Amino acid sequence: MSNNTTEIGTVKSAIAIAKDGSRLKAVKLRKQNGLFEVLWTKSSEAGDLDWKAFELECSLAAESTEREKSSDGKMVVAGFDSAGVVFYRVDFPTVSEKEIAAMIKLQAESRLPLPAEQMQIAWRADQAQNGKVPVTIAAARKEQLLKFVENVRGFVPEKILLDCEAIVKTWRTFFSKDGRDAVVVSMTTKNTQVCLAQNGKLSNAVVLDTGTEDLSQATQDTLILRDPLLTDQTETIDRFVQDIRSVLELFGYAGPTDLPVFVLSDDSEAHEVVVSSLKSAGLNVRAAFPQIEKLDARTRLHPADIYEYRVPIGLALTAIDGDKDRLNIFEQLYLSPSEAKSKSRLDSTKAAFAVAAVMLVLLVIVAYAVDVAGTGAIEKRLEDAGLGSAIKQLTERQKLIKSVASQRPDLLDLLNQIHTSLLFSANLDFQTDLDKGTIPEELMQQFEENKAPLSQRATVSVEQAGTKWLITNRLKKYSIRKEGSRLKIYDTTANAGITLDKLDFKMGRPVSITAQTRNAEEMYKFQKSLLAIKGITDVKIQNPDMDKKTKKLKFTMNFHYKSFTQKKKGTSR
Repeated sequence: MSNNTTEIGTVKSAIAIAKDGSRLKAVKLRKQNGLFEVLWTKSSEAGDLDWKAFELECSLAAESTEREKSSDGKMVVAGFDSAGVVFYRVDFPTVSEKEIAAMIKLQAESRLPLPAEQMQIAWRADQAQNGKVPVTIAAARKEQLLKFVENVRGFVPEKILLDCEAIVKTWRTFFSKDGRDAVVVSMTTKNTQVCLAQNGKLSNAVVLDTGTEDLSQATQDTLILRDPLLTDQTETIDRFVQDIRSVLELFGYAGPTDLPVFVLSDDSEAHEVVVSSLKSAGLNVRAAFPQIEKLDARTRLHPADIYEYRVPIGLALTAIDGDKDRLNIFEQLYLSPSEAKSKSRLDSTKAAFAVAAVMLVLLVIVAYAVDVAGTGAIEKRLEDAGLGSAIKQLTERQKLIKSVASQRPDLLDLLNQIHTSLLFSANLDFQTDLDKGTIPEELMQQFEENKAPLSQRATVSVEQAGTKWLITNRLKKYSIRKEGSRLKIYDTTANAGITLDKLDFKMGRPVSITAQTRNAEEMYKFQKSLLAIKGITDVKIQNPDMDKKTKKLKFTMNFHYKSFTQKKKGTSR
């Protein structure tokens, strides 16, 4: 491993380590009197992503880390690659935090690419604006998160942070004097992170599978001609520009100048060509260069080094500043050393588990009593054990739950259907290939025939062998499900341009959806997709109104759903 180290002294500080492109990188940073001092930096060789070996190189083995913590008070943090995280930005009505949490659960589960029990989510609500609460949701596969925990457990990090939040932090601190709202583009050799910053915080992010390696040849071809604005862009750069446009639309900024786009740059020719290409496409783009004014004079660091170590620097800054409103997607999967030492928390957790276990046993007994047997014998036994009042309360609660469940629709299923659209159907011949993680050529041809061509980089993941698969094609996702004797292909991002603000449902009344979109064409397309859903009828548009400030078309749609919305005739008693 290469070792780029400048040791200055033992001070209170933060050490951050993260994967950045094809390398592992680490920094030790301290903040004093508003200035920052980089004590040392380290980087692995290209392609060497061995976390355990790198932690030894950084002297971060568990024993030495615990010993040093007691002497210099430093904090160690790890950065998780956001390429494995999906972000959603949703506006909710102004309600209590508890109600927001319940609504987020419904929204997230309807959009997650895998079953909810296989996913982990985190969310952050921003300040309410115009009666709405903007919420950022991050979701990732639980298996992937647990694997990362095992990778970093050796140096017992105090925090595990998302690297895209670190990028926004570094941009605000070293690349922008007063920036709060912008799109920040950070490129590595393998991919490109596009982060939406609002009020100085990450509010959405997308990782594109195009990196500097993909653009290098196209960049060289363009540089040979020395005038990128007057030459035809290569196919790779052209696709990259289109992907950036698509991301901006996903973020809700349809106009090319709605929000500034900053490409973090080390002043290389490759970045210059990328910025020029995006500008020539009409986007409000500029290069953002590192500023050294906030560095302590003793730090022997060049601006290019700030760019090189921008991810771990941002992680260390976040740890030092103690940002508490971060998207903590590891909250339920990893206990930091300080949390693990908290005896009161451990005791309360054990007590909660004990109570939950008793209540679960009671609930199972009650469910059995309501569904199968009378409650008399069971109630007598519980009364003998001093639990008579509990069985009575739970019995009434269980009856109420069953009564409501028998009348209300499957809301998760309804929300999922609202967000998807049937593209086409195919025969069952493709099951074997899909189970092997391969997209058959004939199936790709059918996608093209249905005006949804797949790129050569499209991938397929098996959600349930033989019955359910997910194809990811850049920003598009397609769910393939075995239904009867056919494979049904659904576009799960068909209504991505529709932002749901509210869903009202009451027995005997039409379901009401309040939403917003960019134009009337998408609104009518959404109406058509609802009419195509089995069980939904009589979809009517009400109160369409273009908001002059946000340039979004707001509307309400009412529809009937199965028998839930039909008024029941009165019955005599």
